[in-house]
Parts: sequence; structure tokens; C-alpha cells
Amino acid sequence: MKRVSGWYIFVLNAYWIGLSFMWNSLHVTILPAVLLKYIPETQKNTWLGLLTFFGLILAMLIQPLSGAISDRWQSKMGKRRPFMWLGTGGDLIFLAIMGFIGGLPALFIGYIGLQTSSNIAHGPAQGLLPDEVPASQLGMASGIKTTLDMAGIILSSLLMGFLISAKDPDPTLSTIVIIALLVVFALITLLGSREKSTYLPQRTRVDWKALWKAVFYFKAEGDKNYWRLIFSRFLYLVGIYGFQSFAQYFIRDKFSSQDPIQFTQFVMGSFVIVLIIFSLFSGRWSDKIGRKRLQIVSSFIGALGSIMVIFAATPFQLILFGSILGAGLGIFLATNWALANQMAPAGDVGKYIGLTNLATAGSAAVARLEGPMTDVLNNAAPGQWWGWTALFVISAVLMLGSALAMRKVPEFKGAES
Repeated sequence: MKRVSGWYIFVLNAYWIGLSFMWNSLHVTILPAVLLKYIPETQKNTWLGLLTFFGLILAMLIQPLSGAISDRWQSKMGKRRPFMWLGTGGDLIFLAIMGFIGGLPALFIGYIGLQTSSNIAHGPAQGLLPDEVPASQLGMASGIKTTLDMAGIILSSLLMGFLISAKDPDPTLSTIVIIALLVVFALITLLGSREKSTYLPQRTRVDWKALWKAVFYFKAEGDKNYWRLIFSRFLYLVGIYGFQSFAQYFIRDKFSSQDPIQFTQFVMGSFVIVLIIFSLFSGRWSDKIGRKRLQIVSSFIGALGSIMVIFAATPFQLILFGSILGAGLGIFLATNWALANQMAPAGDVGKYIGLTNLATAGSAAVARLEGPMTDVLNNAAPGQWWGWTALFVISAVLMLGSALAMRKVPEFKGAES
């Protein structure tokens, strides 16, 4: 495979800006704020956790299945983009339901539907990078993907505080902006990709039963290293999502003098800026000195940041300690994603890359189950915030467990396979 330009790597990854902006805006800002219109304050983490848990379980099933189907898809526009067009169209419908109708039922229906449609596109979209980029550039391309993911979060952090208010959380304006940005960045990838036609005059019939079995059945021995990689990703991201998922409620409880939406955006924006810096450097470093080694280092950095957040007593300290978490996550995402691309078997790239969702969506779902635990412990001793302390201790332990899970995974550098 020939080397590709930096611009083409951007085109392949532009879609992630729109998706990242959408999901960060919903999970960090809009859902926590809007839910408080309909639920008791003392149950806020439980309701938010359970709603997002069920949506993310759907993502966990749909994303690898759509990725595997796209591996076999035959069409003149290629095998990935048809699903991306379909999923993005569904996104626009369910965003409109969430943002414009109002009420708890519309919020639930829109969110569950959005998880379904978005992940129909997400699985195949992840296959574009290994399809179009040579192995020698995957480290850099993965770093760029991570950077663009984070660019979406920065945009969300900059804009959402002005588009929705903590006092009157009406999601209409923020939803319009989400739709606009999703359309713009989706079109850059969908129209700019040079994906080749996979059309054949003789269409192959899909055996859906066999496909389901192929997607969710794995040879324990042959896939052992890939499962270790997935498990390490799962552990690390449960720790991170515990912080990200409930950040607005954490700030509402422990930093009550601050505007919960605007300060959450500021904290997450700082977190992401640091993340981007470290993901860019680590993407290149991993090509030279080894991806496994850097990923293990990221686990120790993340664990340190989690423990320090427990002791944050001022807004400045929270920003500083959160930035340590961001540095660890930046290194982790770039190196782990490059390993996932490089270790995926050539004939089943969509399936295996889609299965990183068992770690990504799975960890996000499991982290949401920390919501009920947090409420129970916080309510047991009002003002002591035992729930928040437990959440960050668990995060640190999980990140160290992620490093342990990588012990037997072989080292990869540059174009090794």
C-alpha cells in the first residue's frame, strides 16, 4: 500500500470531529443538565447512569456487527460509506427527537435511537483507516484520529456553556449546533474518501446466522493477545469514564460556588488540550520505541491523576489534577488504537476494530453503573462525598490493572505485523 498524504488522513478522520462533538455535548453537558428537570437531585447519578448504560449496551452489540457486515459489503461507493450515510441520516432524526420535542420519554427514545443509528455508521467508519493507510503510517494516523476526536471535545467545551444554561436547560439551540457540525464533518469524509468500489455483478448472499456467530465467536487461543489488548482498554476506560460521565454532578456537589455547566466545560477543555498534546507526541514515539511500553506508562500516569483529584480543594487544583488524567489518556488512546489497528487480521479488520467497542462502549456502560453506588454512598453521609472518593479510588485501581493486562502482549513498532 502506498503512503498517503496528511490531508487525506485528515479527510478519513474528519467524521470523528462531528461524532465526538455530538457525544461529548450529550454525555457531559446536555443529558446531565436536562435530566435534572425531571428527576430528584439525590438520584441524579442513578438516572443518568442507567439511561446511558442501556444505550451503550446497544452500541456494544451494533458496532462490531455493522463493522463485520461492512467487511463483506458490495457496492459502487465501497464497503464502508453506505453504512456511514445510513447511520448519519438516522442520527439527524433522533437528535431532532431529543432536542425539539421535550419531556423524559422523548429524551429516552431519542437517546436509544441515536445510539443505534450512530453505531451503524461507527463500526464501518473505523475500518476506513486500516483500509486506506499503510501500516508504517498507522501510528501517526492514529494520533491524528485521537487529536480530531479531542478537537470535537474542545469545540463542545468552548460552545456548550453558551448554548445551554444550568438554570433553564433548554436543549434546542445546542441540538441545532450539533446537527450542523455533524453534517459538515460527515460530508468531508463521505465525499472526500477515495474508497474503491466493491461491487460485483454476482451478489453474494449474506448468511445472517453465520455472520452473527462469526462476529461474536472467537478462538480463545488464536485471539488471546487481541483479547488482552481489549481487556486492558476496557479497564483503563472504565476509570476514565467514571470521571467523564459524572463530571458535571461532581462539580455541582463539590464546587457548588461554580456554574456547573460552564466550569465543567472549562475543566474538560483543559483536560482535552493536555490530552491532544500527549496523543500527538505518543503517536510518533510509539512508531519508534514501542506501543506497549508507552501504554503501560500511561496507566501509572492516569492512576496518579485519579488519586490526586480526590484531594482537589480549589478549582485550580481540579484543573491541574484533571490535566494529569488527560496526559495519561492521551498517551493511552494513541498507543492502544495503533495496536488495535496493527494486530487486527487483514481479512477481518472491520470485525476486530469494531470489537474495540467491547472495551470502549462496554467500559462506558459499566462506568455508568457507578452512578447508583455514588448516590448511595453520598446520601449515606451528606457532605462527606464518600461516593466520589470511592469512584476515583476505583478508577486508579482499574488503570493499574490495565497495565497488568498488557504484560504478555507482544511489542509492536512501526510497520511490524
